[in-house]
Amino acid sequence: MDVSDKQTLLDLRYLRMARIWSENSYCTRRKVGALVVKDKMIISDGYNGTPSGFENVCEDDNNVTKPYVLHAEANAITKLARSSNNSDGSTLYVTASPCLECSKLIIQAGIRRVVYGEEYRLADGLELLRRAKIEVKFINLQENEP
Repeated sequence: MDVSDKQTLLDLRYLRMARIWSENSYCTRRKVGALVVKDKMIISDGYNGTPSGFENVCEDDNNVTKPYVLHAEANAITKLARSSNNSDGSTLYVTASPCLECSKLIIQAGIRRVVYGEEYRLADGLELLRRAKIEVKFINLQENEP
């Protein structure tokens, strides 16, 4: 097995772990999970949900996502700010492609790679990441089940 095969295998495993982590989300419309990995160590994790101390209800009575719900990537990155770790040169594994707002956080956090498992309806976040020279990789989890 060459190095690129090994990296793809690792990417697939971490992305599956992010999908499992998404199960912690209380959101009903969409559950998203994220892991930040550096030097083969998970240094942060996150899933979409309300801020700490808020009720664990992501949607209003009309099933519209509340405006203050945090995305999985934002939760993982802000969790890093409260730790002794830093994300310079790390990889973000996220179950859905990042939105524009999360992409800005990813760039500022020094994350160098983003691996995602599902296309979001808007591609502007991915375009911004590519413009910032961040490696972006899509892995279809459905096609890569063991």
